[in-house]
Amino acid sequence: MTEQVLRKIIHVDMDAFYASVEQRDDPALRGRPVAVGGSRARGVVAAASYEARAFGVRSAMPSSSAARACPDLIFVPPRFDVYRTVSGQIRTIFADYTDLIEPLSLDEAYLDVSEDRHRLGSARAIAEAIRARIHADTGLTASAGVSYNKFIAKLASDQNKPDGLCVIPPRHGPAFVAGLPVKRFHGVGPVTARRMEALGILSGADLAERSLAFLQRHFGSHAAYLYGAARGQDDRPVRAHRAAKSIGAERTFEQDLSDPTALRDALVVVADAAWTRIDRASALGRTVTLKLRRADFTTITRARSLMRPVTDRTEFLGIGHDLLSAQLPVPGGVRLLGLTLSALVDEAAIVPDRQPLLPL
Repeated sequence: MTEQVLRKIIHVDMDAFYASVEQRDDPALRGRPVAVGGSRARGVVAAASYEARAFGVRSAMPSSSAARACPDLIFVPPRFDVYRTVSGQIRTIFADYTDLIEPLSLDEAYLDVSEDRHRLGSARAIAEAIRARIHADTGLTASAGVSYNKFIAKLASDQNKPDGLCVIPPRHGPAFVAGLPVKRFHGVGPVTARRMEALGILSGADLAERSLAFLQRHFGSHAAYLYGAARGQDDRPVRAHRAAKSIGAERTFEQDLSDPTALRDALVVVADAAWTRIDRASALGRTVTLKLRRADFTTITRARSLMRPVTDRTEFLGIGHDLLSAQLPVPGGVRLLGLTLSALVDEAAIVPDRQPLLPL
């Protein structure tokens, strides 16, 4: 491994952002379980207040399941224009402390504050100042993780939620990671976590005991990242103007689906989850891609590109349905469906359509 570069990194994560904005703007919602999203049978929860989370309600959960888990749950429609405005306020605060800002979504970002612009004395003091400014300017709370790299800063921001601060200095990094379950590691999803459990890897300490060669055999190109993460190492810099290549969602079914109606219904759920992420990232893209994995694990992808960005969820889902219909029926059934938006473009670069000028 190369020698690690030590930086001062803050990961700021707004607390239940969408739901907190709704509770801020409507006093009747404060202290009550709130879900942002559609209440219809095929709706998906985009965000849940902490009162709702106490009942097990989570983002990306089908609205019908959320309502069963919390009978008093209040559904409110999303207001993405408001969330984007508030996110802009927050990023303006970040920019007062550093130019090295890597947004991950509307409600979270990495900041490299290795340069102490305001001479506050420490990264902890900078994080405290940012959190105080966010609360004063927006009425919302943010949690922050402070550490010497992105991997640990992101883990730390989740330690003392909501409205919390956690600082992990370099000397404590490896021990902090060792005590955490690997399923909390960024980049370890449910499938990878299950594979690790089958190998007897449950904690960061378990992961650190495995050699790089062992991890390469079982996790391929992901091995180097896992090897370093288990030791509290992560040399990735904070990248300003970070650009995603694609945004989407996919779902693996407990039982293979063959019925065309069931597949179309499942695609609605996948599209809702994908569009929630697309909206959170304020992303605009021209290509919609359907991913379909058959029962025999054969994977098919089909895409359609437009000359302009996809305008809304309805158009996104409509293209997805067209792509799916062209593949039906699927012999043997479908075990996974995914829908992705790519060919992402900068909103500022889009020139609105204009009517041609009439001749004089």
